[in-house]
Amino acid sequence: MTEPTDLQSAAADFTWLLNRFATETAGVVDAIAVSSDGLLIAVSGRRDQSDSERLAAIVSGITSLAAGASGNYGLGGLNKVIIDLEGGHLLVSAIGNGCVLGVVASNEAKLGNIAYEMTLFANRAGAALSPQLIIELKNGVGQPVGR
Repeated sequence: MTEPTDLQSAAADFTWLLNRFATETAGVVDAIAVSSDGLLIAVSGRRDQSDSERLAAIVSGITSLAAGASGNYGLGGLNKVIIDLEGGHLLVSAIGNGCVLGVVASNEAKLGNIAYEMTLFANRAGAALSPQLIIELKNGVGQPVGR
């Protein structure tokens, strides 16, 4: 068995942090990270792969709409988008290097707490998102979470 490279270790750490965010933040049902080109780079492991891919497409579309609104009105880059639905919430937040975090939350979730935890996640994990790490994450999506 070969030793993991630094990039593989960094990808495992990023995925572990995402999974930890999803499992330890009250009210979070699912969480994913999506690259600037709309591709899934990490999943929390709480749903199956096809659900995560659908959520990535939704998050990518929301990110694109936010960028359009920003361009039209000069509002700057994406901070957070919160969609309040009858049965829960969808939150999207920038996490660094053009990537975004997509979170599905229950209806009972405290959105302020989730938004705060999303910011902490972005501060911890987002700084590490180099182009090379993003490629490594794309290649490893769907692999078991490990650390």
